[in-house]
Amino acid sequence: MDERGGTRVGRKDAALALLCVAQFVDVLDVNAVIVALHSIGEDLGFSQAGLQWVVSAYVLFFAGFLLLSGRVADLWGRRRVFVAGLALFAVASLCCGLSVSPGMLVVSRALQGLGAAITAPAALSIVTTIFAEGPERDRAVAVWTAVAAGGGAAGLLLGGLITDSLGWEWIFFLNVPLGVAGIALSYVLLPESRDSSTSPGLDLLGAVTAFAAAFFGAFVFVERRVAHPLVPLRLFRLRELVGAALVAFALTAATAPVSVLVTLYLQNTLGYSASFAGLTGLPFSLCVIAGSVLGGRIAGRMGGRVTMSLGLAVVAASALVTAGITAESGVGYVLAGATLSGLGLGCASVASTARGTSAVEEEKRGLASGFMNTSAQVGTAMGLASLLTLAAARTVALSDGTYPGAEALVAGYRFALLLAAGVASLGVVAALCLLRGVRESRKR
Repeated sequence: MDERGGTRVGRKDAALALLCVAQFVDVLDVNAVIVALHSIGEDLGFSQAGLQWVVSAYVLFFAGFLLLSGRVADLWGRRRVFVAGLALFAVASLCCGLSVSPGMLVVSRALQGLGAAITAPAALSIVTTIFAEGPERDRAVAVWTAVAAGGGAAGLLLGGLITDSLGWEWIFFLNVPLGVAGIALSYVLLPESRDSSTSPGLDLLGAVTAFAAAFFGAFVFVERRVAHPLVPLRLFRLRELVGAALVAFALTAATAPVSVLVTLYLQNTLGYSASFAGLTGLPFSLCVIAGSVLGGRIAGRMGGRVTMSLGLAVVAASALVTAGITAESGVGYVLAGATLSGLGLGCASVASTARGTSAVEEEKRGLASGFMNTSAQVGTAMGLASLLTLAAARTVALSDGTYPGAEALVAGYRFALLLAAGVASLGVVAALCLLRGVRESRKR
């Protein structure tokens, strides 16, 4: 390779590193806060009912604005939108750390989620634009997926350590210098690109109705009638994209609640510290990375459909293993389940991300990446809401004198873990059915 070619490769690798760091921080904040919730609640005076909004506000705004952000990135310039998202994320993080009341923190978390939503689809579309389709892009997406998925897992580890050593505020303060550095490097490393072939119109009404999955019917109704729809309905006819999005949904709906349940189990039932609970995320983090590398290789040899199905099956198995916990002990089951879950998540994520973004033409990949990210974040929000609620309901139902308090609590956790295995199994069915007969979109 000549010197100029080597320089181009080095520049692209540096750009990928910058984008991956931004995505890592975006996703890390979701789980880092989970292990800090007890300290946050005590310091700011949250009620038990209100404390969950510290997580929910972020996830809802992250999920609700990904589609619009992907569209804006395609139209107005991906680098420009990426920088704007980083700036908002950094400012909102500073406000989170400075919060003196529950309301201030919840609003700041919502703005932080919005900043992450603006950044994420722009970053992924830049990745798929600067790396040529084929092995080069497969490797880049594998790295991206490993870092993104690892960010969520590492959040548990870092959140516990930071909370116990520096205080929960520093989970947010550390984002500020990273954001400033990322903004400066963006103008050096990232090329500007946009979709010049489409109308400049934005479907803001569609964006509003897409804010929650509950408004899906209204969203489709609006999209059929506006001149410049946020999501062209023809995208929903692309089995490759829809199948990959359902896999992303099933993955997060099955794994995110398990991470929260395990953290609560270790602290509430077994009495471990936030740092110890966070440390149990380390096997998960490492295995997500290993699974992403393995998934890229399997996808190259056997195709994305097989890779996604295999990864989801391993995630289902991990939930069943974790369900072996008891009120007296269960750390071994937690660690074994985390190892399997990380491998399965990494393996299936890299295949679904590559398959979904490659299902559309290059100019629409910001929109496709937003759609994929939205599916994953809605899966997280719905998985947390439904499985944690059902776990609590199961605990209440068993707390009638038949089961001691700790055993009833663990029985509720086990019930939710079995449901998580069912969700992952449904994802396997979606991958096998919707992607059956669909051509492999990568060029070998």
